[in-house]
Amino acid sequence: MPTLRVEMFAGRTLEQKRTLARELTEATVRALGVPASAVEVLFYDIQRSDWAVGGTLRSDLPAPPQPTA
Repeated sequence: MPTLRVEMFAGRTLEQKRTLARELTEATVRALGVPASAVEVLFYDIQRSDWAVGGTLRSDLPAPPQPTA
């Protein structure tokens, strides 16, 4: 059974997670030919203060602009 692990900054809405889970599942079904019921998606919400890039905490950097729909 494919298990997809998604790590991202905390703050996404439940609806955003539902949409992402659905779309990742659909893509996995197409790519691997497995039933949707076999696909698991795990979300890990990470605080910006718990993620560093280039030795700098993401919480110390300006947040990138959010895309508009």
